[in-house]
Amino acid sequence: MKKFFKAGIPFVLLVGFTFGAAGESEAATKIVTFKNCTELNKVYKGGVARSASVKNKGGKTYYKPFASQALYDANRKSDRDRDLIACER
Repeated sequence: MKKFFKAGIPFVLLVGFTFGAAGESEAATKIVTFKNCTELNKVYKGGVARSASVKNKGGKTYYKPFASQALYDANRKSDRDRDLIACER
C-alpha cells in the first residue's frame, strides 16, 4: 500500500499541473473588443480564429490567424464572411 502512495502521489501531481498549465495560455490572452479590423490587425496580423482547426473559406490569406475562442467571440462582429475567422488577411 505504501508503494502505491509513493508512486501515485507524484503522478497525480504531475497530471494536475500539466492540465492546469494548459488552460493558462487562453487565460493569459487579454480579451479586447476592437473597434474595427484595422485596429485588430495591428495586434493580430492574420486575424483571430475561433479555434486552431478552422479553415479559411474566403480565399488566400498571407498570415496565419491567432486562435482564441474568447477573443473571437468578443470580435465576432468583424467576421463578415462567417468562416469563424475575424479580420483575416
